[in-house]
Amino acid sequence: MSYRIVALDLDGTLLTPRKTILPESLEALKKVREAGVKVVIVTGRHHVAIHPFYQALALDTPAICCNGACLYDYHNKRVIDSDPLPQDQALRVIRMLDDAAIHGLLYVDDAMLYETETGHVTRTINWGLSLPPHQRPVFRQVDSLARAAEQADSIWKFALSHPDTRALQQFAESVEKEMGLACEWSWHDQVDIAKAGNSKGKRLAQWVAAEGLQMRDVLAFGDNYNDLSMLETAGLGVAMGNADEAIKARAGRVIGTNLEPGIAETLYKEIL
Repeated sequence: MSYRIVALDLDGTLLTPRKTILPESLEALKKVREAGVKVVIVTGRHHVAIHPFYQALALDTPAICCNGACLYDYHNKRVIDSDPLPQDQALRVIRMLDDAAIHGLLYVDDAMLYETETGHVTRTINWGLSLPPHQRPVFRQVDSLARAAEQADSIWKFALSHPDTRALQQFAESVEKEMGLACEWSWHDQVDIAKAGNSKGKRLAQWVAAEGLQMRDVLAFGDNYNDLSMLETAGLGVAMGNADEAIKARAGRVIGTNLEPGIAETLYKEIL
C-alpha cells in the first residue's frame, strides 16, 4: 500500500551516533514530501532540542515531543496540545529521586533543568554548544528541581540516567507501582517519566485522525521501547538494526542500523 504519513523517531533512528542525518535519508524524505506525503518527527526530545533536525528536513508539520506529552507548532513557536505532568506528582518524583540519589533532566516549558551535572547531562550540554546559537536548546542548572517545578507552567517529563541501570529500572518500577506514571526507556541507560497515558503512539494517532487519516496510513521508524506504541499501531512499523531484539520482534520489519541507508531504501520501496 502507499502510505500518507512518515513518522520518524530521532535518536538511534533518523540520527547517526554523531547526531547527524544521512544524506540518503535527507534526499529520500525531500522526495517523499514532494510526493505529497507528510513527514512528522515523533521524539522523546524537548521541543527546544529539535531545531537542527527540523530545519534540515524543512518540515511544515508539528512535532510530537517528550514521548507524546506535547504537540508543538515549530513555526509559530507554541504548544498546540499537551498533557503535562501535574505539579504534585512531579514533586513526589523529585522526593523519590533524592532518596534514591538518582539524577537527570527535568523538561519544563522551554528549557531543560538539572541540579547535578551527570555524564548524560554533560554530553547533552556539549552537543548543544556545538550548534549555532540560534539552534541551541536551553539548559539551566538550578539549586532546587522542586522549586523549579513549582515555578514552571508545564512539566513535560523527567529524563533520568544512572550508571547502574538495574537501580534505574528498580526506581522506574517503583514510580509505576506507587504513582502509576508512564515510565519508558528511551536509551539503554535513560528512562523517561511522564504523565500516565502519554505515549508517542497515542499522540501520533490523535494527530493522524485530525489530518483525516488513520494509523494504517502511517509508515513509522523507531529503535527503542518508547517507540513501540507507534511501531505496533502504524500501518508498517520499522525497527532499526541497532534496536534491541525485543523491539525488532514486535516491529513489522527490521532494516539496517542508523549508520546505513535503510530508511531511504524503505521510503523508495514503500512510497516512491
